Amino acid sequence: MSDTLLDVQGLTCPLPVLKANKALRGLPAGARLTVLATDPASVKDFSAFCAETGHELVASTEEAGIYRFVLQKRPA
Repeated sequence: MSDTLLDVQGLTCPLPVLKANKALRGLPAGARLTVLATDPASVKDFSAFCAETGHELVASTEEAGIYRFVLQKRPA
């Protein structure tokens, strides 16, 4: 399984989700994308994004103002 890191720290809504969507398009089905963000709104944004697109939000954590989201690309 492929793992990719996307650092969108400092960007605000909707850019973190838009950049994650673009990154996911380039990954094979089942691949994981870890996103690092600093926008507090990204918590709700990534949850809604996954619910709408079928990608899985595997994990969501926050530490020292940095949000880490692990997304798994939906099957083909």
